Amino acid sequence: MIKELSRQPLALAASLLLVFGAASGCGTGPTSKTAEPAQIADSGPVAAATVENLQAAYNGESNAAAKYAAFAVQADKQSFAQVASLFRAAGKAEEIHAKNHSEVLRKMGAEPKADVKTPEVGTTAENLQKAIEGESYERDTMYPNFIRQARDAGNVAAVRTLNLAKSAEAEHALLYQAAYESLKDGASGATQFFVCPVCGFTRSGSTGMANCPACSTKMEEFIVVT
Repeated sequence: MIKELSRQPLALAASLLLVFGAASGCGTGPTSKTAEPAQIADSGPVAAATVENLQAAYNGESNAAAKYAAFAVQADKQSFAQVASLFRAAGKAEEIHAKNHSEVLRKMGAEPKADVKTPEVGTTAENLQKAIEGESYERDTMYPNFIRQARDAGNVAAVRTLNLAKSAEAEHALLYQAAYESLKDGASGATQFFVCPVCGFTRSGSTGMANCPACSTKMEEFIVVT
């Protein structure tokens, strides 16, 4: 059964600051599939580097979730409801990524920590440009480097959670680019986006897809965000 996530109030950004700042985990929905691989690297310098990378990823995803919640509020104020829906969907995906990373960190004996900053909010066009830059960096640089290190360390669980996040960020970059190009068309209505509850993969429609292309979760389990 597809779950629906309704629009969030202005207080969402503030609540995310509290949630992530306390490093108490984030997001909802099943995430056990991400933790299926049981192989965790032994302690030592290599494992410590993996922990450091996962902490950086957890912090980044936590801040992205808070940032996108604030960007969604701004998009609604400017009557870009479709862009606001996208920001909310991507924010939900980032929560899922952070939760997945936190589960692997705890299995490695580390407590997830995030320093969530108050987001700097500009115009919707400026916010989309920031989002494109951030998602592109994670897709092209951050996650590939982290995945390479985790693979060298033999940490299967870390490789999996990082790979799943990278796949979702690649899709987010495309969605944000399309949204930026659509701003010239003016005001828009709210749009449904579908977010995988296991890996955060996000898409703008449910037709033609029976399972998540990243983790094979059934489409009927996806979270609907408007």
